[in-house]
Amino acid sequence: MNKKKIGIMMGIFLLIESGFTLSTAFGELKVGCVDIQRAINECQAGVEAKKVIGKEMEKLQKLFAERQKELQTMKEALEKQAPMMKPDVRTSKERDFQAKVRDYQRWLEDNQKEIQQKGMEMERTIVQGLQKVIIKIGEEEGYTLVLEKNESIVLFSSKAIDFTDRVIKAYDAQKK
Repeated sequence: MNKKKIGIMMGIFLLIESGFTLSTAFGELKVGCVDIQRAINECQAGVEAKKVIGKEMEKLQKLFAERQKELQTMKEALEKQAPMMKPDVRTSKERDFQAKVRDYQRWLEDNQKEIQQKGMEMERTIVQGLQKVIIKIGEEEGYTLVLEKNESIVLFSSKAIDFTDRVIKAYDAQKK
């Protein structure tokens, strides 16, 4: 484990330990956990975001196939004509073809990055909304500590303290 995670674990253990010793003076220690990734995947906004990204990926796949076919047609035509061309003309045509292949590869990478960035931005927006809901539930229900279930510092969590379903419902309810 890296030093940061060990430090976080030690801090949590100290907080829990001090929480237990302070529980008689200030109330009971209440710990909860939320599976953020599951909440992102199951909330309405997350489902919609996946559909949007899926449609964009389908469009990209269609364009990818069309451009791939164009390049293949160009390659086949070049291979057929190459024996009849003068060496300098053939070299020039091959360079042009290679330039188109490079342009195609850049185009594909750019489009994939754009879709990936759009997906990350959608996810970031959803996470921000989920965090607000978690804070609200945590404050309203008197949680002392709420952990992210999938972090490696959480080695075990009981289903009894997992309130992911409530977070999803509350998040979806505020979007209506």
